[in-house]
Amino acid sequence: MLVVACAASLLAGCDAVDSADTDGSAPDGRATSPLKNTDGTAPGLAPLTTGAEKAAARELVGELEVKGRGPKTGYDRDEFGYAWMDTADGVPFAGNGCDTRNDLLKRDGQDIEFKSGSDCVIVSMTLHDPYTGKSIAWKKKQATAVQIDHVVPLSYSWQLGSARWPESKRERFANDALNLIPVEGRANSAKGDSGPASWLPPSREIRCAYAVRFAQAALSYDMPVTAPDKQMMLRQCGAT
Repeated sequence: MLVVACAASLLAGCDAVDSADTDGSAPDGRATSPLKNTDGTAPGLAPLTTGAEKAAARELVGELEVKGRGPKTGYDRDEFGYAWMDTADGVPFAGNGCDTRNDLLKRDGQDIEFKSGSDCVIVSMTLHDPYTGKSIAWKKKQATAVQIDHVVPLSYSWQLGSARWPESKRERFANDALNLIPVEGRANSAKGDSGPASWLPPSREIRCAYAVRFAQAALSYDMPVTAPDKQMMLRQCGAT
């Protein structure tokens, strides 16, 4: 059954969602466990459900160093390069002629339609959003219905150390598929620059996998997280 979700104050247009998917229980069949997708090149974010998976998740999250969140002074999106660049060396899909946003839509979308004459620019697709469990029938003219989430937000990283990184490292971080997931626009907007202690995906079953992806991205760039964020990530994966 299709229902039309329309929030004119938030989105330009409406997106069709399958109401049977809103509890996050109907993944698209392509979603990959973050434990098996350590470079972010495989699609989706599959739930971690077994005891062994959650134990592995806790071990990974346990490797994170902790630090207090510093000031946001000097933060600007442009400090991470323009959005979305194709020239951030050292990350998946870089230099393939397509911008990062379209690379990620191609990675995670299904039933993809490209702009006439292009094999990069996607104009329609179906996306299973792991954060909400919704299946979104997306069209480019309603672009904000799907947004690319930086799992570790850029401003969060700024406050945890990226302010001192060289520009090239920040550009890699902002365009690294390991830290990027296409999701429902409203969920992404609600998250803002929050860490896991302040925001978690609405779908409870995906929260441990989300914690793993957050930890993977932080560890890949030798970035600490706050103590409350680490504690919350551990809790989502079964720590008491």
